[in-house]
Amino acid sequence: MADIHIQRKHKLGLTGARKVAWQWAEQAEGDFGMACTYEEGKESDEVAFSRSGVSGTLLVTADHFELDAKLGFLLGAFRERIESEIVKNLDQLLAVKKPASRKKKA
Repeated sequence: MADIHIQRKHKLGLTGARKVAWQWAEQAEGDFGMACTYEEGKESDEVAFSRSGVSGTLLVTADHFELDAKLGFLLGAFRERIESEIVKNLDQLLAVKKPASRKKKA
């Protein structure tokens, strides 16, 4: 079995992090056929995800995300590719979009 551990810090607070986590879960379900369950808590939330050959959790806190996944034997051979895809997706969701600058009229 291969393990994946990813941690990302953020400055979203728990409410903002929840929105990102919900988006991540929806993306995991739609793009990768994962079954996801979301459990809210006072200090942190947890997204549990699974499908054939992979299972894990995404811990959601006010200042970071922590993903732990276990890959089965067959998917273990693709660990690096799977990890890079998860990192890419999570980083895209966490990317801060800069507001469009307004030009002052003279």
